[in-house]
Amino acid sequence: MDLKFTSSRKYISISVPSKSQTMSPHIKSVDDVVVLGVNLSKFNKPTQFFICVSGVFMFYLIYGYLQELIFSVEGFKPFGWYLTLVQFGFYSIFGLIELQLVQDKRRRIPGKTYMMIAFLTVGTMGLSNTSLGYLNYPTQVIFKCCKLIPVMVGGVFIQGKRYNIADVSAALCMSLGLIWFTLADSTVAPNFNLTGVILISLALCADAVIGNVQEKAMKLHNGSNSEMVLYSYSIGFLYILFGLTCTSGLSPAVTFCSKHPVQTYGYAFLFSLTGYFGISFVLALIKIFGALLAVTVTTGRKAMTIVLSFLFFAKPFTFQYVWSGLLVVLGIFLNVYSKNMDKIKLPSLHGVWKKSVEERKTRTLSQTV
Repeated sequence: MDLKFTSSRKYISISVPSKSQTMSPHIKSVDDVVVLGVNLSKFNKPTQFFICVSGVFMFYLIYGYLQELIFSVEGFKPFGWYLTLVQFGFYSIFGLIELQLVQDKRRRIPGKTYMMIAFLTVGTMGLSNTSLGYLNYPTQVIFKCCKLIPVMVGGVFIQGKRYNIADVSAALCMSLGLIWFTLADSTVAPNFNLTGVILISLALCADAVIGNVQEKAMKLHNGSNSEMVLYSYSIGFLYILFGLTCTSGLSPAVTFCSKHPVQTYGYAFLFSLTGYFGISFVLALIKIFGALLAVTVTTGRKAMTIVLSFLFFAKPFTFQYVWSGLLVVLGIFLNVYSKNMDKIKLPSLHGVWKKSVEERKTRTLSQTV
């Protein structure tokens, strides 16, 4: 369609491209959110949320069990980085297979962004796996439950977000619960090591940044989950391979795992498969509902993982774990409340105080009369 207006001085032309013309790649269109072959865009928001949460809980609970099972193999604890290398290799293969099943195979997110995401992914997963060589599994998980704290900090500095008093209170509760849990672990765990605390803390910082960077990149460039997984983990695989080669950490790990192939590579395959499925649902949560809600869901999953860890694997126990864990759960509740303030109405301190003053005035007036 062309509209032309001519005069001696002006010429205006408005053109609308036909269907056969190709749209500029810089013009963003809203793609369907597809997870493991299921198009979530066909469902309403509550159904999307239920599917994503169910997928996160189911696959990551199995993932956590297998992770602790691998590190329970005698002599494996020094090889956390090699496990991360194997995990990244499997993730890259899974991502390549999934990408071949979709029609649009274009890479939409810039390579520089993927290099940064890959570096952060290596940090969060490699440091997290390595920390299990120094910490009890529940202690590692309780630290990961408090990822909300660095995510909020990252949200402020990376995306310019602002958080309300409920979010700040949630972060404080999680911080106090985390400190209490760590102190309890240091008194009852025979293998407590401060190195593990430092490693998992650094992993949390990387995890906080990566959630915000992934959310920003996927929304800005409209990238797919399979694309994000393939490029970030394949580049991360090269990072880890280079690091292990330079530090001579590759040969001892390969030698050890070749002596226990089923307990290492076999478990690692299932561990990676369930983790890949789980991360697909996490990325869908990030893309649909945002990083903060995704962190809240994964935090609830981690709390259940702690309970299962005490049930399936023998380890020291103290009730300080329970009280500090409840404090972290309170922080999670405050975070959920802050996202649903329009649906959940709790009395404010000012309202309670004002109501109390009015009742006193009414009581005094009735006594005077």
